[in-house]
Amino acid sequence: MSAEVVLREMRWWDIPPVLDLERELFPDDAWSEGMFWSELAHARGPAATRRYVVAEGDGGRIVGYAGLAAAGGLGDVQTIAAARDRWGSGLGARLLTELLRYATDFECQEVLLEVRVDNARAQRLYERFGFAPIGFRRGYYQPGNVDALVMRLTVQDAVQDTVEQSESHG
Repeated sequence: MSAEVVLREMRWWDIPPVLDLERELFPDDAWSEGMFWSELAHARGPAATRRYVVAEGDGGRIVGYAGLAAAGGLGDVQTIAAARDRWGSGLGARLLTELLRYATDFECQEVLLEVRVDNARAQRLYERFGFAPIGFRRGYYQPGNVDALVMRLTVQDAVQDTVEQSESHG
């Protein structure tokens, strides 16, 4: 299996394969088709408040996706997912990097996200990017009544860290 993956803007015709992946990865709380349509409706034009990206592998297979909402200087990671056969490949980091690029485009000062308290893999990814826990949302994920850990990244700090890292490697 080749690791070649291209990130591109999510379009309406990506919804069916994204839904398949969504249902596979999040069977208990998968988004509906209508939710994706609604998000994409806010992702185009001069008043856009959303950005969604898909990761397309060989043969056009969608192997990941991610989305960001932004308003009033605040970004919110709406969703991020990578196919199980891509776990550990760096795809999640690529998708998150793309969302943070969008957050910069939207001039967000902070980016928030919610992650299941039992999803240690995702929490480690977010921590590597500088997200820090700021609280909990009790019973956020349904069914199952699983709590969400709320994490926040201050974008200016993240940009400064990235600049410092690139200067120390250059």
